[in-house]
Amino acid sequence: MSAQSCSTGALSALNESTLRLMGLDVLRCSRRALLDAVSADLAQGQGAWLVTANMDFLSRARRDAQIATLYRQSDVMIADGMPLVWASRLAGRPIPERIAGSSLMFDLAALCAEQGRSMYLLGGVNGNEVRASEALSRMYPGLVIAGHYSPWIGTPPSADEMADIDTALARAGSADVILVAMGSPKQEYVAHMLRRRHPRALIVGVGASFAFATGDLARAPELVQRLGLEWAHRMLQDPRRLVRRYLLDNLPVVIRLLVSSAWQRVRGGRR
Repeated sequence: MSAQSCSTGALSALNESTLRLMGLDVLRCSRRALLDAVSADLAQGQGAWLVTANMDFLSRARRDAQIATLYRQSDVMIADGMPLVWASRLAGRPIPERIAGSSLMFDLAALCAEQGRSMYLLGGVNGNEVRASEALSRMYPGLVIAGHYSPWIGTPPSADEMADIDTALARAGSADVILVAMGSPKQEYVAHMLRRRHPRALIVGVGASFAFATGDLARAPELVQRLGLEWAHRMLQDPRRLVRRYLLDNLPVVIRLLVSSAWQRVRGGRR
């Protein structure tokens, strides 16, 4: 993890219990414990960069050492993917539950509304950051939307592109929670840079989650999520983009992850 995670705080304390999965250290905690830690740290003016890791992340990090290094700069990495939870059980060090980034977005909006904190929506597509901010405001009365901005940026972003983001955030004032919805690894490049500029904010990459707030994408039924089949539900909604990702790119990595985790338990070691 990054130098930032050496700071003292509730999230840092949680980070004492992680499991290494294919080179990435994933937090072993419940959703409730995570939210309590976030709340405690925000109350102390202490921010963090949180990565919601799924099989896309593990697959990408395995292929690209530079991306793996980028992910490791985060303060906290949670398991947004049932294969990670299954692998932890096979390894004998179970992660209590999957914490989906799309669900976490709503949890954080509720927390901000309850505590009078502000949220900024950065990224999105086709203007859905505007509609998502309106939808979240309706869902959670009292939620303060500090602002929203959806720039086009490269991967990684240029200095000028980051300057435009800095200007937009400065115009909105300080936000307690910054959601970055740009897809990975673009959103992680942005979050990494924002972490140093906004040390008191919680910064979370949330991928396509704005589309769940607007209703452009439908979440899988609860039973489908519990069975770990939400990927299939997503794939059926966008087969042209996701069939290759899930079946050709990720499936071999899932198999490798599960086998290596089982072998890790047999050896009685930790990787």
